[in-house]
Amino acid sequence: MASAAAAAGSGRGLWEGFYRLVMRRNSVYVTFVVAGAFLGERAVDYGVHKLWEYNNVGKRYEDIPVLGQRPAE
Repeated sequence: MASAAAAAGSGRGLWEGFYRLVMRRNSVYVTFVVAGAFLGERAVDYGVHKLWEYNNVGKRYEDIPVLGQRPAE
């Protein structure tokens, strides 16, 4: 029982530390939200791009070996 209370107390301490670090001042909070949105957008963009490339292998412009070249005589 004591370990459960200690775990709950450490969880509360983690949230309080997060609050003290990020949410106490509005300027820090806004910076955290903007930076998180930017980094999240970059991560989603990278993931969707890789998924699209994986699903379209062989169908892309880069996959055509000789595009616009005349055969050698």
